[in-house]
This record gives sequence, structure tokens and C-alpha cells, in this order.
Amino acid sequence: MNDTEFHQLVDVQMQIIEEAIDDSGADIDYETSGNVMTLEFEDRSQIIINRQEPMKEIWLASRSGGFHFKFNETQWICSKTGMELFEMVKKECEKHADEAIEWP
Repeated sequence: MNDTEFHQLVDVQMQIIEEAIDDSGADIDYETSGNVMTLEFEDRSQIIINRQEPMKEIWLASRSGGFHFKFNETQWICSKTGMELFEMVKKECEKHADEAIEWP
């Protein structure tokens, strides 16, 4: 995958995350600045999602740890857990929010 394809794939994934947060009604603030998306929760904890262009990966950092995701032709998969990125985002958001979130 070249740099343009990588950025297009990441942009689509970030848009999916933003729309899901908006549609869920959860009390999660998010901000994207450059290559970094920050999700902030009521207790001020954060999840950081950023693109790592040299590695062609998306990295996610939360209080559970750091996770690296590679694109496998159809989805972003964690090299540590095998979990898909959006599923990991949902799981981590629920941990940080300390409640179940009704995802669309």
C-alpha cells in the first residue's frame, strides 16, 4: 500500500469512529489534530488513536495499554490481540466510560 492509500483508509476509519460516537449518544468528546484523534471521557481519561505512516499502522493507546493495527486487505487488525480496530475502540470506550454504550 502506498502513502495515499494508507491515508485514505485511515481517514475512512477515523470517520467511522467519529460517526459511531456521535450516533451512540455517549458522553465522549473527541478532537482530531493532525495525525492524532483524542477521545476524552467524563473522568478526564483519554484514548489516543494515531496514524503511524512509516509503519502503515494505526496505534491506539488507552489505560489498557498500547495496540498496533495493520490493514489486512479488509480491516485493521491488532497485532497483539487479533481484535479489529473498531471493536477495540468500542471495548475501550466502554471501559473508560464505565458503562455500556449503545453503538449503532
